[in-house]
Formats: sequence, structure tokens, C-alpha cells
Amino acid sequence: MIQYYLWGFALRFVQCLLEAAPFILAGLFIAAIFQRFFGSVETRRLFGEGTRSSLFRAWVIGMLLPVCSLGVIPVARELKKAGLAGGTIIAFAMSAPLFNPLSLLYGLTLSEPVTILTFALFSLVIVTLVGTIWDRLFPEKTEQPADDQAIPYGIKRVLSVGYSAAKEASGASLVYILIGLSGVALLGAFLPQASLQRSVNYDNSYAPLLMTGVAIPVYATPMLAMSQLGSMFQHANSVGAAFILLVLGAGVNLGLVAWIVRNYNWKKTMVWFALLLLVIVGLAYGVEKPLFPTNIEPADHTHAFDIYCQPFSPDTTSFYQKAKQKLGHVIDPYEIYSAGILGGVILIGFLLRLVDRRGRIEDWLKKVEPVKSGKYDIVLPGPVLGILILVGLIVASGVGCFSYYPSPDVVCEEMTIAKTEALSGALSGNVSHSKYWIDIYDDWTRKLEVGVYLRNLNLSEYHHWKAQLLREKLELLAHEIEDEEHEEIRRLVADIQHTHRRMVDAYLRDMN
Repeated sequence: MIQYYLWGFALRFVQCLLEAAPFILAGLFIAAIFQRFFGSVETRRLFGEGTRSSLFRAWVIGMLLPVCSLGVIPVARELKKAGLAGGTIIAFAMSAPLFNPLSLLYGLTLSEPVTILTFALFSLVIVTLVGTIWDRLFPEKTEQPADDQAIPYGIKRVLSVGYSAAKEASGASLVYILIGLSGVALLGAFLPQASLQRSVNYDNSYAPLLMTGVAIPVYATPMLAMSQLGSMFQHANSVGAAFILLVLGAGVNLGLVAWIVRNYNWKKTMVWFALLLLVIVGLAYGVEKPLFPTNIEPADHTHAFDIYCQPFSPDTTSFYQKAKQKLGHVIDPYEIYSAGILGGVILIGFLLRLVDRRGRIEDWLKKVEPVKSGKYDIVLPGPVLGILILVGLIVASGVGCFSYYPSPDVVCEEMTIAKTEALSGALSGNVSHSKYWIDIYDDWTRKLEVGVYLRNLNLSEYHHWKAQLLREKLELLAHEIEDEEHEEIRRLVADIQHTHRRMVDAYLRDMN
């Protein structure tokens, strides 16, 4: 029986680590950019420290940077070193993981745009209200640290970013990240399989409170949180629970809470957490009815939260093979590559700590050496270069949207492959194969909508419902496969073929 819990913990831990790797890498290098290019003084100026706009600036900057609630930890540590107030740091730390260009676009097609935009606005309300009260209750006499000796321009300035990222990756941030991953892994070990499928139904008045208990230890990437929101709206689950999932599931994890406790003590953390829960739960119940999707027939369950439960059934015997199969179904290649790079950065950090205990590399980086400058050389100040890098990162996120959400003709080709695999698996009785490809098929229909919206800045109701109808039939097929209703499976396969053809014709005819 102990294997059952250990494998459940291990699978969820590894799965979340792989999904988080790209965002953790981004957070490490963003923290290094703040340290090396901005320095303490310019970082405080960027965030408007000491002004009324500091919380709003923290929210805006956080919303633009591509980090998650684990990747934000090294950035928060750097902001603390720079002397920012606690309210500003926590406002940034909570808003940064909620949205980025990819997840925001994805979310706009998963539910009514007004819902996602309302959630985004409420996140500003939360960080502003909680941050303001925090700063009033616990006014800090924050030290205004002077900047360290600047790194000379040139190759040393570039190397210093990698050096700082590696040192941070092997330091305290790693401990907090592991704590954050352990929280969701413990849920995966001890929450029974499929135990959350009916906990957030629309008619359950306790759904927001139940989601609060689950979401606190949960770790979710912005994209995962958005996809779960979409599933909740598709099934007409509790809107309040969806809001709490976004704010707490994507915005907070146990590692971030541990960092706050370590830096601001238990008393302040408890006050902050009480304020946070009071505001979030209040808003959740406030939006429950106004934002409820009235044009959707409520379902009696959802699979959106199976990822937080025990991944194995009690009678599982071949844990390794099952775990390998499950990881192969949910992990993308870029996440594996990112995890490899992250592992390399951590290893380099440990080696640096081992061989350079006296800080000789840091001294070498700061050493000013004569540099021959050409007639047309332009030396950019560190903060200017830092701004350009951060803006470039934001622009790259926007450009990346066009790659992540391809044009309709490309998506339709990929959907055809997914359709063939899903439907052939359904007809042959290969349940796991079919359900795996049904999920991919479903995801491509959403990417189709986002890709069209991204390129045309508009998506008609007609085209939305074409894709929505196909998704509803795919969900029915998944249920019939589980129930082994062979006659119904054959009927649905033919129906899906027809619906798919009409949807593709509509998109390719009208969008080209």
C-alpha cells in the first residue's frame, strides 16, 4: 500500500516540476536582470516604491511577465533585497502567475470574455486592497540598500546574469520551489482518485469554500488554470469556485507562503492570509450568480481536477509503466527541454558554490578593465538594457502566441490527425488511446478559436458554437467509451465525423 502513496506523490511531483520548468527558468533570469541591470535603486524606481502607484505598477508588471507562482519566488526574493515594501512584493508575487499573453488569449475563448476580464480586474482589486491594508497595519522601515558595484559593460555584464541565475537556482529559491511542489504532490498522494469530480457543482453552495481548501496547496501553471476554468464553464460548475481556483491555485503555493513566513514572520503572514481569504471568498460568492453561464446545461461532474487527485487506482500493480504512460500523455517536449536546462543551471549553481566559496568570480566580474571602444560604439546604461530585455521578453510572449496558436489551415491538419487516432481508438475499444487523443483533439479546437481571434481580432458566435458543438460530442464519446456502449460509440463516431467536416469547412471557407 505504501507504494500506492509514494508513486502518487512522485508522479504528481515530477509532472508539476516538468510543467513549471519553463516558468521557473524565466523567473530565475528575470530576477538576475533586476539584480544586474537595474540594481536596487532603479528597481525601486521601476516599481514606484514609496508612491501611490506602487501596487498598481506591481500588478501591471506582474501581469506582463511570463512566470508562474513558483517562478515568481526568485523574483520576489530579489525585490525584497532591493528594499521594496512587503505589500508591493506580495502584489507582484500574486498577480504575476495569474495571466500572461498566452493564457489570457486562451481564457477569452474558454468562457465569456467579460468573465475573464472581470477576473483580471478582481485580481487588481485583491492585490490593491490586501496590499494597502498590509502596508497600513505593518508599516515597514525598509532599508534602502545602495547598489552594489556595477558590472562593467561588455561580456561580463552578460555573464553576470547567468552567474546570478545559477547561484539563485541552487540557493534558497530551490528550497521554496521544492516546498511548493511538495504541496500539490501530497494532494496527489492522499486525495482519492476522482474524488473532486462533483465537489464544485453549481448547486453546491459550499463549492467556493471547498475549492479554497484544495487550491491553497495546489500548484497550477497559468495555462493549466485557464484550461480548468474552461472546463468548469463548459460544465456550468460554480463560478465562485473557478475564481478561487485561478487566484489561489495559480497565484499561491506552499513555497510562496513559506517564503512570506520566513521574511515577514507568522503573525504578519496569518493576517495577510486572513485578509486574502476574506476578500477572495467574498468576491467569489459575489460573482457566483451574475457570471453564471445561463446558456449551458449544468453537468453533474467534471474531470478538470483529476490532476490533483491520486493518479493510480488501488489495484494498480505496474506503477512504473503507468507513470511513464501518464507522463507521456501530459508532458510536451519543450517542457522536457526546459527541465533539462533548469537542471543544468542548478548543477552549475552548486558547482559555483563549491569551487568559488570566496567569491572570486564575483570579484572578477566587478573588476573594471580597460576596454577599447570603437568610434561608433554605444554603451547602454544597465537600466536601459534591462528595460529593453524585459520588453523583448514581453514582445516574445506576444509573438509566441502566433506559434502556439497556429493559423486555421495548420490547426485543421493537426485536428484531422487527432480525430483519426481518437475515433479509431474508440471503435477498436482502446480506451486509454482514444481518451488521450480526445483530449488533444479538444485542445486543438480551442487553439483553432484562439488562432482565429488572434489574427482577426474577432470570433463570431457562429464559429464559436461550431467548435463548441464538436467538443460536446467529444465529451459524450469519452463517457460512452468508459461505459463500453458500443452502439452509441459507433453512432457518435459518425456524428463527430460529420460535425468535424462542417466545422472545418466553416473555418477554412470564412477565414481564408
